[in-house]
Amino acid sequence: MAKAKGAPKRPLVLDHSRFREGAQQHIGIVDIGSNSVRLVVYDRLNRSPFPRFNEKALCKLGSGRDGDGNLAQDAIDHTLRAVERFFAISAAMGVGRLDVLATEAVRRAPNGHLLIDGIRERCGAEVQLLDGMQEARYSALGVVSGFFRPHGLMGDIGGGSLEVAEVLDDAVGERSVSLPLGALPVAEMLEEGHAAAKKRVDGLLKEALPPLLTDPVFYAVGGGWRALARSEIARRGNLCRVSHGFEMTAKEARTLAKDVSRSSPEQIASLPDVPSRRVETLAAAALVLDRVLKVLKPERVVFSAFGLREGWLYALLEEEERYLDPLLEGAQTLGTARARVPAFAAALGRWTDSLFPGELPEDRRLRLAACALSDIAWSHHASFRAEEIFWEALQSPLAGINHEERYFLAATLYARHGAKFGAGIAEGLEKALSPNLLRRSQILGRALQLGYRLSGSVPEILDRTVLEVEANLVRIDARGLERAPDSDAVQSRLIQLAKALGVKEWELSVS
Repeated sequence: MAKAKGAPKRPLVLDHSRFREGAQQHIGIVDIGSNSVRLVVYDRLNRSPFPRFNEKALCKLGSGRDGDGNLAQDAIDHTLRAVERFFAISAAMGVGRLDVLATEAVRRAPNGHLLIDGIRERCGAEVQLLDGMQEARYSALGVVSGFFRPHGLMGDIGGGSLEVAEVLDDAVGERSVSLPLGALPVAEMLEEGHAAAKKRVDGLLKEALPPLLTDPVFYAVGGGWRALARSEIARRGNLCRVSHGFEMTAKEARTLAKDVSRSSPEQIASLPDVPSRRVETLAAAALVLDRVLKVLKPERVVFSAFGLREGWLYALLEEEERYLDPLLEGAQTLGTARARVPAFAAALGRWTDSLFPGELPEDRRLRLAACALSDIAWSHHASFRAEEIFWEALQSPLAGINHEERYFLAATLYARHGAKFGAGIAEGLEKALSPNLLRRSQILGRALQLGYRLSGSVPEILDRTVLEVEANLVRIDARGLERAPDSDAVQSRLIQLAKALGVKEWELSVS
């Protein structure tokens, strides 16, 4: 995609200096929803924040309302106790900033001000009460934060409402809507029967849902929809169990949603990897997903773990930082703290620049991410490094990455440690990656392994050598070094790289 004239740059570089421990204070969000109240404390405010602490209290503000729609007093009291605890924990953790967000349950209740006033009195904090359009915008910004230049429609199902908005690369489009189609109200509709509930949901969607005028992709946000993804991932037996970035065709997603929407709580409880707290409302979430997809007719559904909270943080960033790549920022956060020589990742990035001629930006970012993560297992026992770094890469809380890219990174880092795939891993990778991507991962992994052996993790040594790949030859030009780095170990790694490249000749040029 061409960059618009005057648009900010999107740098794809490694710079470990910005990731020193303690450079920023922690930031936290208290998210008051219709069913639960959650505290998430993030390591720092940056392009790819990692949660350090995550706790939820089931306060059920959206349940037990009176005839006028007022919040039940016991739910208010429960919420106030939870928020007080969250403020105490945050203070003990040294959180520099703690924001309190409230959404559908509080904004719809005539007595919602009692909760807001109580939090102000007990905690000295102001509650940010978001209206439906604001909630839609921040949830959409969460998708912007969590993916690499996304285009499509975002839908966020919560306990009380459904928000839908356009996601346009780094911005939120004009078409957005908030509907009373959260899991709790739709669960009440299902008590009248599946057909009646479907008719009511269809009526609300037909009246207000914006058309899908961007790329034919629907980004599914919210715990209910992620629970569907988790169950499907487990059913398929995928190696990667992370819901963020998991994709299904719209046809597959509708088939799954239809089946679950017609299931009893007992049947849902028997599904693989469904959280127990979702059993009572998962049929409602599934019904909404099925009907939304029927109306929008996307080609793909992408599940997102990033939503309202991450969108709120993204909006706090300076514009320049918003354009940093989320995958590279996350990989450097993980890699810098655990590498023997933090500056070596950038040297590896420069050294492997010539490895893949005609490399596209989406491929460059994966290569640099592998460089950033390449030394996180150095202190592990040599017999287990490859497998441990494989599983960590596959399950880590990285943003800006889909499942295929996760498998590529994991396979690359496995090869970086020189091990042969075990049977289970080999089968999983063959299912997840095309032969071309699997081969590419082996080339990159062997190149990283060679770079470490050649230089002893010293950036200055690596920078004075050149990696060259020709039609039938791979060469290390080390004539810039005063002493030759030749050794049996270096030659062995160079031969392995030649095999991965499929070339017959290798050469180590020294002065």
